[in-house]
Amino acid sequence: MRNPRRSTVQPRITAIGTATPPCDVHAAYSGWARSRLSEPREVAVLERMLARGGIDHRHSVLADVEAAIGPDGFYGNGHAPSTAERMRRYAEAAPELALAAIEQLPSLDGVTHLVVASCTGFMAPGLDQVIARRLGLPHDVQRLSIGFMGCYAGITLLRTAGQIVRAEPGAKVLAVAVELCTLHMQDTDDLEALLAMGQFADGAAAALVADEGEGLALGEAISATLDDSAELITWTISDTGFVMHLSGAVPGRLAEAFAASDLRETLRLGDTLPTFAVHPGGKSILDAVERGLELPADALAPSRRVLAQFGNMSSATVIFVLQSLMESRPRHGLALAFGPGLAMEGLRFGWTDDNA
Repeated sequence: MRNPRRSTVQPRITAIGTATPPCDVHAAYSGWARSRLSEPREVAVLERMLARGGIDHRHSVLADVEAAIGPDGFYGNGHAPSTAERMRRYAEAAPELALAAIEQLPSLDGVTHLVVASCTGFMAPGLDQVIARRLGLPHDVQRLSIGFMGCYAGITLLRTAGQIVRAEPGAKVLAVAVELCTLHMQDTDDLEALLAMGQFADGAAAALVADEGEGLALGEAISATLDDSAELITWTISDTGFVMHLSGAVPGRLAEAFAASDLRETLRLGDTLPTFAVHPGGKSILDAVERGLELPADALAPSRRVLAQFGNMSSATVIFVLQSLMESRPRHGLALAFGPGLAMEGLRFGWTDDNA
């Protein structure tokens, strides 16, 4: 027999906490990247594109600029750290950054589930288990790890937390995304790769999802993949870390897809536009979404502010955008994120004061 209560359960995000490391590497990155190029024309393009990229700050778990890209730093003197070296740094730093975000949340009393998303590292015991032990969560808390999905995993994380609450009324889910993108820089003279790396940063976001209390109610989930685009975004494990390929063709492909009727029908925007929480994968990505959906100039302002302040923190970034919207209590909204595939994940949301 179907549980009659289950169909009326409304999962909602009741709180969000975020954290970034103290070291801001964005300003110094352009000099490091410039030194990898020998062609004056490419140097000029790099500097122009970074200046126009809409990013003011990007943070790294590497202690300071010298520790990151100085002569004797992690990437100094042409040093290409092995994947093992990068994973050791990940195992040390990822739990600390995740806990810093969780500390911004109210009480964790009653947490029944822990779901963790990360695509920038692997460790065992897993990040979920380390976080649970560090927090002193009950030993029977149910845990789940979402790994290597890329930037849209932040949506998958929240969708999964909502599905748990719908399936188990009374559940309280701690959902955590933590990404250390700056551990995967590559020593390359490829201009496209250098421009892509100039967007990524480290950050963590944590959310509490439950079936009571005021917050952002989680509604319909949306998933879509774009044909003939699998090679445009890839995330490959190499001997020197994880190698991101982000083609310059991605913005055009997204704009083309959003302008098409089938994807518009999937989004069902209607006459009244929702509040948008779009993953800021880069200024050109936001411009493409805005152009493809024919949005007003300020529609993606929250995403642009997060991009300017923090850069692209992969799966955690869209949750930073949602946090920025909590105070305004949007009546109905749409969160979208993009990643390898080329694929899109979406989630409808809207403020609720309902405690039932």
